Amino acid sequence: MDSHRAAFVAEAEDGITDLNNALLALEADPEDDAAMDDVFRVAHTLKGNAAAMGYEDVSSFGHALEDLLDAVRAGDREVTPELMDLLFEGVDTVESMVDEIADTGEVSTDPSDLESRLRAVEEHGTVDPDGGDDDGEGDDDNASAGEADGDTAAGDAADVPIPALPDAAADLDGDVVYAAVTVGDSAMPAVDATLITQALDDQFGEFVTDPDPESLEEGEFEDGFDAFVADAEADVVAEGLDALTQVESVSVAAADGDADAPDDAATTGDDATGDGTAPDDTAADEVADETTPDDGSDDSAGDGPTGDGPTGDDSTGDGDGDGPTGDGPTGDGPTGDGDGPTGGDDRDEIKSIRVDVDQVDDLYGLVEQLVTSRIKLRRELEEANVESDTLDELDKLASSLQDTAMDMRLIPFSQVSDSFPRLVRDIARDLDKQVRFDIEGDDVELDRTILTEMRDPLVHVLRNAVDHGIESPAEREAAGKDPTGEVMLTAERERDSVIIEVSDDGGGLSADRLREKAVEEGVKSRDTVESMEDGEVYDLVFHPGFSTAEEVTDVSGRGVGMDVVRTTARDLDGSVSVDSVPGEGTTVRFRLPVTVAIVKVMFVDVGGTEYGIPIKSIAEVSRADDIETVHGDEVVRHEDDLYPVVRLNERLEAGSTPAPSGVASESADPTETTATDGGSVDTETASETADEGMLVRIREETRQVALHCDGVLDQEEVVVKPLDGPLSGTPGLSGTAVLGDGDVVAVLDVVSL
Repeated sequence: MDSHRAAFVAEAEDGITDLNNALLALEADPEDDAAMDDVFRVAHTLKGNAAAMGYEDVSSFGHALEDLLDAVRAGDREVTPELMDLLFEGVDTVESMVDEIADTGEVSTDPSDLESRLRAVEEHGTVDPDGGDDDGEGDDDNASAGEADGDTAAGDAADVPIPALPDAAADLDGDVVYAAVTVGDSAMPAVDATLITQALDDQFGEFVTDPDPESLEEGEFEDGFDAFVADAEADVVAEGLDALTQVESVSVAAADGDADAPDDAATTGDDATGDGTAPDDTAADEVADETTPDDGSDDSAGDGPTGDGPTGDDSTGDGDGDGPTGDGPTGDGPTGDGDGPTGGDDRDEIKSIRVDVDQVDDLYGLVEQLVTSRIKLRRELEEANVESDTLDELDKLASSLQDTAMDMRLIPFSQVSDSFPRLVRDIARDLDKQVRFDIEGDDVELDRTILTEMRDPLVHVLRNAVDHGIESPAEREAAGKDPTGEVMLTAERERDSVIIEVSDDGGGLSADRLREKAVEEGVKSRDTVESMEDGEVYDLVFHPGFSTAEEVTDVSGRGVGMDVVRTTARDLDGSVSVDSVPGEGTTVRFRLPVTVAIVKVMFVDVGGTEYGIPIKSIAEVSRADDIETVHGDEVVRHEDDLYPVVRLNERLEAGSTPAPSGVASESADPTETTATDGGSVDTETASETADEGMLVRIREETRQVALHCDGVLDQEEVVVKPLDGPLSGTPGLSGTAVLGDGDVVAVLDVVSL
């Protein structure tokens, strides 16, 4: 994909997200002028950028969408659910066309049918047939859109202060029209400016610009530029420029064709400088005021093309300027204040750049190789009993590079969550439900890979929350609830993990109903489900094919998905759980690592084989001398809690260190464990039965369990590679790591072990 197309697609994708969210805000409050302005601004930018790139289908469709939005803003169309459905359908169509451009560079979607519907609503909607002539309405619309019409823009020169004409304007013939053109925010300002100058050439032939066309093609200007058109009328110039999608706003005035400023401009200059010379930056600032669109956007009078930089110091009345270029109409732009093309110290510094994700991934891959090489070198030196300060320094540099590379992969949660309000809105509307959706913590950052993989699971959980969780308005009112249900999506950083929760205030899960369903579908036996705690029963929703839905809908209910949700979370070295209160709601909770691949692990010995346990999951390491038995199961006490003991040699079938005689090992499926009769607690400890080894107690928030191993070795950062092929999703294993000596070590997944 070439750079211009990539820039267009990137800005269009951001604009589509902004447009969806602005439309949602407008639907929630039709009187929200700021939301309306945002909607119109983004739609206008999308249309203009598409025209600049030559995508006429997108531009034409965007124009129809913009015209309907303009009618809404003018008050000629009422914001109704049906109108919003049509607008959202239009946004979806634009998104489809942008996707095609990203994939092939061409548009294959035919939007003509929807475009006709947009035009029909615009022209024949709720407009009063006796509401006055069309021209008056058009003028109002244009005024509200901040696009000056020809008559207004072509007002007296006193209304539009004129800067000194550039030297090249001295050769212009006939009456000269001055135009202050604002391009506005754009990913491709140079392309927009070039298209504008081409249009001027086609329509009027003779003109000059300041900066000159070569500078405009290089993008050497701020928000806009000045044009001086020969042998033309002001209203014709205004109409021609205003019709261009690349022009955000334009103000025009008549000017003389010689190099001296006209009388009106000179008068403005006298007011500013007191010496009758060419106008200074104060006049130019006033031009900026005229060219700033009155659309409620963040652009303000003081932030136009001229800014308020050091050029303002020239307006002191001493007449000691820096020559004709010192006080150009763009102030701190390319003509600057006489200091050359840099334009002074007030030029904004570029603080961010777009980098292709493949480049970031390549860099991260190189860092992984560096980490592996560092581990190998460290082990070789340790085996040779050699100490090296240089290697210590290399460790620090490699760690710093690793942290930087990992941070580059972190993106805010909003990159995924921004599309969810529209999703929830559409599902609720399809189901005739009223849902209020809120997001908290969308600035929390996660690894790009994790966010990409988690998008579909989160979509599935949100669908379930609206479909199965939130009741119909009638059911909620009958239960004494607000007819509008609430769905909340939160993200929170917790140590080296991020907690993502999807909660609703719906009907909740019935543990008894889940038990019955599990027996009916043969998932568990009746004896087993009767012995299960409610929390264990809720986890049954992750069993493949298990569903409590009474009927299958277009949204959900087929029992496909929640098992994939858990598998995805586990593949990312995370976990997912469900908590619910009948009648009050349900919460699905994800715990995910912030980053992937490079992990610090503790190595343990199990039957002579080395395994890795992520350090972030470990709470404590101790000798295995305080193991007790409760109902025949091994446990270890920590404060007031009991932690079941998992013997890794049995789970991993590695042999060595069997459980003491008479003590039952934890079964592979804890839900199938049968308690011994009597209910007494056997306080015989492992130390009294000559037990050996070490206990690794896992953090309670990860999994309340203690892992028994033969010994604890050392700690090290390793590059963890996920399991592929038939081994993918193996319970208890999250991946493998290559050590410095070339050995491959399995890294344990303590959640699914």
